[in-house]
Amino acid sequence: MSRNDDVVEQNAATTTTTSSTTIRNRADPFLVACRCFSFLTSLAAILCIAVNVLSAVRSFKHASDIFDGIFRCYAVLIAAFVVLAETEWSFIIKFSKVLEYWAARGMLQIFAAVMTRAFPGYIGDRRDLFLLQSIASYLLLACGVVYVVSGILCIGFLKRARQKQEITREQATKDLEELERRREELEQLLLAERV
Repeated sequence: MSRNDDVVEQNAATTTTTSSTTIRNRADPFLVACRCFSFLTSLAAILCIAVNVLSAVRSFKHASDIFDGIFRCYAVLIAAFVVLAETEWSFIIKFSKVLEYWAARGMLQIFAAVMTRAFPGYIGDRRDLFLLQSIASYLLLACGVVYVVSGILCIGFLKRARQKQEITREQATKDLEELERRREELEQLLLAERV
């Protein structure tokens, strides 16, 4: 019976040791702010996509201006590329390395905003579409300007460095948890051999 008591005490000590070595991961406030801004930029680009699709459909439907419809289709493609760039998928970044830099990403956003804002004169009777178009373009334009200024100030480099640090920290935490789990398994095997 004393051996069982020793095993219970040993397990309690192990549990206490494991819980004390657990590292709590706190999100980096800078990275959280960058993710929020990236989400806002994606929403602005999606709004530009919606406005350009509506304008293209209206242009093709009324056959008022085929050139404008084609122009709007290109604006949809560029705005969709902005959304994909904001997701920062490795495939997109490898496909277009220049989008890794914030100044270039900002210029792409400004270009998409200008394309969304172009040709506002033909919407004279559709004030709601004109208002939505203005909101979408100016919102994406503001995001693009912030990206360009941040790129000039090397904020993108700082973000990438902090992301690497966060990934390293997460990997170290996973490795530590794996080592703790393995140690517990080995202790259980050792205790089983003693009994």
